[in-house]
Amino acid sequence: MILIISRCKWVTDDPKYIRYHDEEWGIPEHDDRKLFELLTLEGAQAGLSWFTILKKRENYRMAFDHFEIEKVANYDEIKVEELMQNEGIVRNRLKIQSTINNAKAIIKLQMEFGSFDAYIWGFVGGKPIINTWTIISGVPSKTR
Repeated sequence: MILIISRCKWVTDDPKYIRYHDEEWGIPEHDDRKLFELLTLEGAQAGLSWFTILKKRENYRMAFDHFEIEKVANYDEIKVEELMQNEGIVRNRLKIQSTINNAKAIIKLQMEFGSFDAYIWGFVGGKPIINTWTIISGVPSKTR
């Protein structure tokens, strides 16, 4: 049996990009740590290409203690300075600080809602929104 996977046009032939597209993109996630990782990577991506961040993903995992939320929430200014010297991540103080602030916010959400997952998925009734776009130009988004 041959399995043919239809990929989006934005996927390059790089194995990391293919693996991300085929195994993660568009697949519902419910693990708080994974959701925190994705939130962090999306924040780091602002102003850059997603592939740039995807290539740095392993560096991010090591730099941010594999996205252990409690650990990251307790980072201090010394740790921020250490991260600012890490060439394997985007060395933007505001992006680094936002990761720490997000970890703190996630802890508060976990206390209130039981998990970050419950909070996030609560916006869509616990189910993905499935759109049926047949052509890319039908997607309601713009790049400025």
